[in-house]
Amino acid sequence: MTKVLIFLTNQATMGDLDEANGTYIPELTHALDKLLEAGFDYDLVSIKGGAAPLYGADDSDDITQRFLADETFSHKVANTLTLDKLQADDYAAVYYPGGFGLLWDLAQNEQVAAITAGLYDKGAVVGAVCHGPGALLPITLSNGESILAGKAVTAFTREEEIDFGTIEKIPFLVEESLTRKAGSFTKLAPWSNHVITDGRLITGQNPASAGAVGAAMVALIQA
Repeated sequence: MTKVLIFLTNQATMGDLDEANGTYIPELTHALDKLLEAGFDYDLVSIKGGAAPLYGADDSDDITQRFLADETFSHKVANTLTLDKLQADDYAAVYYPGGFGLLWDLAQNEQVAAITAGLYDKGAVVGAVCHGPGALLPITLSNGESILAGKAVTAFTREEEIDFGTIEKIPFLVEESLTRKAGSFTKLAPWSNHVITDGRLITGQNPASAGAVGAAMVALIQA
């Protein structure tokens, strides 16, 4: 069965601030909905393992509520795998859902970057949405180049950080960092559904783009 590796953050707060954070749950569930619809399996993995912090559940979000009521999903969130438990050859794709938390761990972790690089070098699809593309920054491929080199990408924008009131709270601006490393960075108006597929790299601008990123990953994996 086709399996997708999904990295979740262990960072439960907005840096040192007393603000609950972690993985923004709709960016996980809406992409996962598309992956499961295609018949794929998945593993949830984090640097420290164990329970992964999630935030942003909305009672009106039927997709997320369905996942929260699912025992398999809840068990996987509460028992994320550690990096040493991975059988890397098992995965056809890697996915990074967003949420601010990953800016403090996944976006700066060389071991996570190396795992993703190894899978990408072997032909895996890599997807990321919102702040998730920040985790692409440390990924260096076997040819010595960044996974972002020459690639067209998108992510959560400066305007969206301003709208959300978070631009002064984050360790770095994802848009700016990606613009410096990627071939190009494009964006639409804040909160628009915007997804870019460049080769086997798929990026989405914001939460509204998560389902479309999942669908784009399915299309590439099945191609």
